[in-house]
Amino acid sequence: MPGITSADVARESGVSRTTVSYVLTGRHGVSISEETRRRVHETAARLGYAPSAAARALRTGRSDLVLCILPDWPVGPVIETLLDQLADGLSGRGLSVLVHHGRGTRPLSDLWRAVTPRAVIGFAPFADEDLLAMRRAGIQVLGTLGEEHRPDAGLPAESQLEIGALQVRHLAARGHRRFGYAWPTDERLGIFARDRLLGVRRACAELALPEPVVQPVGLEVLDAATAVRRFLELGVTAVTAYNDDVALAVLAGLRAEQLSCPDDCAVVGVDDVPAARLAAPPLTTVSQSIGVQARYLAALVLADLDGAEKPAHPGHGLQLVERESA
Repeated sequence: MPGITSADVARESGVSRTTVSYVLTGRHGVSISEETRRRVHETAARLGYAPSAAARALRTGRSDLVLCILPDWPVGPVIETLLDQLADGLSGRGLSVLVHHGRGTRPLSDLWRAVTPRAVIGFAPFADEDLLAMRRAGIQVLGTLGEEHRPDAGLPAESQLEIGALQVRHLAARGHRRFGYAWPTDERLGIFARDRLLGVRRACAELALPEPVVQPVGLEVLDAATAVRRFLELGVTAVTAYNDDVALAVLAGLRAEQLSCPDDCAVVGVDDVPAARLAAPPLTTVSQSIGVQARYLAALVLADLDGAEKPAHPGHGLQLVERESA
């Protein structure tokens, strides 16, 4: 069965297709009575008419999509929450979020040329040629901090450094002096793990504490128990974990070794995932205030579309959430 078109809406409303187009696209500066606008909207709703995204892109040169480019990362609760809240923040302006995972060898240009997005948000630096091509095409390109330049991927991220430092400061304030760092076994997380570990190391140096003991911690109980034994053999009394998943594995490893947390070893994670508060014991963790970051990204996109001044970055919003594990 053929779909409902704007011609059908025009015929049922008793107006021209041009009038239907003006009404349904919200075009300003055109003299159309409120009664006519109401009738067109009601007719479109009754017939179930949905404007063609492809036709709109051809007409305006842009779709109503905001394209988010994710590197080859595992997508967990934090990224899911960020994208969900970003979509909420943009939906009021008729914008939709399209997520692309950077896997495989297909050129990025194939994607953005096919969907003609209003804006592209990169969760990692773009290649110089991709960045230049998108900007020449008039596409708004943003990093997650709102930067207009291509950030140096070799430099550590300040927010990730501060995460590691927060973990150490909290544990040191509770008398711990020998730390372990639970490294994720998923190689795709290496860039974040590197920066968070560097933050741990720097905080230990500032407090005149020994270098942290670094151990890979898998998400299987036997692997985690092996890492726990190694930590304790080297005198570790507190573990700073890459994230909550790894921290929960450390807790499982402690239980497998019939050890108690925090009495035998304290543990601090990162992300404050829902499972953290349900752990045994409930997990102390670092929250990244994802809602704040999502609202900021949405505000960046809308400011550019409106030609308004960009909002100031709200800060990373990192917060230590203290529970029984530390």
